[in-house]
Amino acid sequence: MRIAVDAMGGDNAPRSTVLGALAAIKENPAITVVLVGDEQAIWNHLPQDLPANIEIVPTTEVILPDDEPVRAVRRKKNSSLVVAVEMAREKIVDAAISAGNTGALMTAGLLYAGRMEGIERPALAAFIPNVLGRVTLTLDVGANMDAKPHHLLQYAVMGSLYAEKVLGFENPKVGLLNVGTEEGKGNELTKAVFPLLSQADLNFVGNVEARDVMQGACDVLVCDGFVGNVLLKAVEGAASTIFSLLKQEFTSSLINKVGAAILKPGLVRFKNKMDYAEYGGAPLLGLKSPVIKAHGSSDERAMKNAIASAARFVRQDVNEVIAQALQKNITGESE
Repeated sequence: MRIAVDAMGGDNAPRSTVLGALAAIKENPAITVVLVGDEQAIWNHLPQDLPANIEIVPTTEVILPDDEPVRAVRRKKNSSLVVAVEMAREKIVDAAISAGNTGALMTAGLLYAGRMEGIERPALAAFIPNVLGRVTLTLDVGANMDAKPHHLLQYAVMGSLYAEKVLGFENPKVGLLNVGTEEGKGNELTKAVFPLLSQADLNFVGNVEARDVMQGACDVLVCDGFVGNVLLKAVEGAASTIFSLLKQEFTSSLINKVGAAILKPGLVRFKNKMDYAEYGGAPLLGLKSPVIKAHGSSDERAMKNAIASAARFVRQDVNEVIAQALQKNITGESE
């Protein structure tokens, strides 16, 4: 299996991407990682004796975080991000990963990889940890700010299959993010989506309120990209604030420091459960080729897990499974 990694994407690149690739092939020698980017910058973090399953594809351009996505993808065709996605399209690699500009990755995915048949708008899926020790796969979290009812049905089908095939959830529960659990609650979009999800071949559990997401109310949470992005950032912000407040309290006095030392193992486990790095990359579901978005601040561990996540995606042939399921579930016509 060959996986292309945009070595220049992310806040800590190329160090995090290169070290993550080395950790990934050490854990799974069957994977070959193709590092795409500035060759000299990549070599600065590689051993002199290059492992056989690490390859380098040199590029001369980098898409920056503040670049306008469409313009950057069209103008910087020799950028590490674009070349990685092109390699996936051409089947030179089995999947592409980037921790770079999210909008640019989505644009490159649409322009170069293309949409799967039956999918109008690919969705960006993210993992929200819950008290059950699992994650809630949430989509869309920002690929599309607006959506129509049949788009959310497509998200639900793709998310359910990903949760089953890659995350290993048996008969995953699908929920619709809403302001109340009653069937008639919500705006025009959620009211129209509810019956579509009810009639689909899914384990649909109904509406789910935001406060219940981290309680494990469902395994797959469906929403439009605007609402999903707000939810995701609210959760990330809350987690960051909790860690900051705990640190302040545990370092405020000698007694608290002693207590922190006693509680340290439990606190570390708690932090790991809330840490995005544990869950690998977020897939862009609905593209013809597997494209994975890693968190912009990914470290070595996060990149290693993103590569492992991409490998599971390819191994389970998720795109083919999604394509078959779409024929069975998606019956609504575009408006």
